[in-house]
Amino acid sequence: MPTDVIMPQMGESIFEGTITKWLKKAGDAVEKDEPLFEISTDKVDAEIPSPVAGVLQEIKVFEGETVQINTVVAVVAEGSAEQTSAPKASPKNQSPARQESPTPAQMAPKAQSAPPQVARVVVDVVMPQMGESIFEGTITKWLKKAGDTVQKDEPLFEISTDKVDAEIPSPVTGVLTEVNVGEGETVEINTVVAVIATAVSGEAGGASATKAVEQPDGSPATAPSPTPAATPGTSAQPTHAPQAQLAPPQVAQVAVRSSPLVRRMAREHELDLRRIAGSGSSGRITKDDVLLYMKNGGAAAASMTRTADQPIPALPAQLAPPQVAGDRLEPMSRMRGIIAQRMAESRRTSPHAYTIYKVDMTSVVRLRERSKASFEQRSGVKLTYMPFIAAAAVEALRRFPIVNASLEGNAVRYHGNIHLGVAVALEWGLIVPVIREAERRSFRDLAAAIADLAERARTKKLKPEEASGSTFTLTNSGVFGGEYGTPIINQPESAILAIGGLRKEPVVLTDAEGNDSIAIRSMQQYCLGFDHRTIDGADAGKFMTAFKDALENWNSPIE
Repeated sequence: MPTDVIMPQMGESIFEGTITKWLKKAGDAVEKDEPLFEISTDKVDAEIPSPVAGVLQEIKVFEGETVQINTVVAVVAEGSAEQTSAPKASPKNQSPARQESPTPAQMAPKAQSAPPQVARVVVDVVMPQMGESIFEGTITKWLKKAGDTVQKDEPLFEISTDKVDAEIPSPVTGVLTEVNVGEGETVEINTVVAVIATAVSGEAGGASATKAVEQPDGSPATAPSPTPAATPGTSAQPTHAPQAQLAPPQVAQVAVRSSPLVRRMAREHELDLRRIAGSGSSGRITKDDVLLYMKNGGAAAASMTRTADQPIPALPAQLAPPQVAGDRLEPMSRMRGIIAQRMAESRRTSPHAYTIYKVDMTSVVRLRERSKASFEQRSGVKLTYMPFIAAAAVEALRRFPIVNASLEGNAVRYHGNIHLGVAVALEWGLIVPVIREAERRSFRDLAAAIADLAERARTKKLKPEEASGSTFTLTNSGVFGGEYGTPIINQPESAILAIGGLRKEPVVLTDAEGNDSIAIRSMQQYCLGFDHRTIDGADAGKFMTAFKDALENWNSPIE
């Protein structure tokens, strides 16, 4: 009886997959749990086994095609080749179905009459990336030990980086079978630190998945192959890729964002994706980036790329300051070195332009004074000026979305949401926590989010997704008393708004009859730094005018 083979779901957030290779062709005999085809998604590459023993009767989806989960990609007929009908379709250049003698597995009882099959899947747990500029982490504590049962999203271990400390949850429910990295050890992102074995019902798609570790050049770290499970107390059939042994990199490790198609192109053409400049969102490498790299022989694209560990060029000896007694030369911390590289990269990437506006904050100052006690009592959050500024910025970004956009090659991406970054100064550097979908939040929500993210940034408690992905950034240089600052854009954004110091000044006011008078007002200067490739001066001026009006004529509820 024919059994449908479907595209399996490789995770809760994965809804499609690409068939990269068929390991069998129509007419071939297959054993139960024998690898049938390879798939690739944004998160994993895996071999998918056959749900039953029989003959591959029909292939419905060819190599290179991407389909939704639960799509029927093939049909396996239980029994021998002689007992099944000829295949209905096959990929190009495939040979006719072969006539073979039935094997014992092919003569096995039909799957429908057998109890549900359960496959044992082993999932690699990797060191996560805790922000775009972080490339390693230290495991400070294991919350589970080998042999323990873990639930999905249950805290598994604690890590520490230069920017954040965090508990890392288990990606699946199962048994922790291996702990590969001990407490106190520091490893690069994507290093396999543990292995979890989990059971998957055969009825859920007849396939199991192993999360493959990929080399930065786009090739798999090791070829996936079935191996016995090491799960205590179970005899289920496992599938798992051998543990990845990352070869010493030829260039510094950097985070590589790419699609399955791009990774396949990199493998086929033996390309190192770390040397290709990504024009997509957050530096994601697109198909066009790869084609341009190959067209230019690699030289043009490579010249646009600078690795995070590349040292900053030293001054020529004749320009270096003289060394005198009492001088102290200290190496940069990793965080400071990364910040230095990112700032230099942003300056080289974007032609920065600036516009500075002075805003009369008197109405906001008076409203805050009247409301701060009751606001804190009702919300549990101190009322600062930042939520007023954030709300005004969000309103202006809604009206002028080009300021919230990003440049991707020769195109402009208009982001559907406003992910507001708020820079936080730390004793050891700078970090930009992100308020997701700020346009959907009330004033109280913004105030709570700003306070919460800032506190957790200072105590190293931010989650990985909270330290990256902003589309527009606020930076408060005025908190230290400065009039205003000229900030450097947080790539790949197109603009950043620096907040100056708030102080009382004499201001000339004109009434409705045209009479002038001098009054003491609370004034604050704001500087918008913008990428002149994307944003014209007129657009920057319109944005700042809308921002200024929102603050000077505040009429939004704050409760």
